[in-house]
Amino acid sequence: MAVSAIISGLVQGVFYRQSCAIEADKLGLAGWVTNLPDGRVQLHAEGPQDAVEKLVMWAMHGPVQARVDDIAPKWVKVEGLTPPFAVRR
Repeated sequence: MAVSAIISGLVQGVFYRQSCAIEADKLGLAGWVTNLPDGRVQLHAEGPQDAVEKLVMWAMHGPVQARVDDIAPKWVKVEGLTPPFAVRR
């Protein structure tokens, strides 16, 4: 299963990407997370359904320093990525 999500709020400059990658690695997921030019964060995660759903639940609040105002996840086609989860610039 794969998900793509756009996360908005205070999600840049608060270790959101790094924390997301750590969480995804704990769950054994493949994929990536990146900052968007407009201040939002985008993530793409692939793996077992329960693990992907756990990452989406985590993404709804993020790390302690973050403030998530909205998350827009959508189920997408699996790209066949392999771990580890990447932090993109």
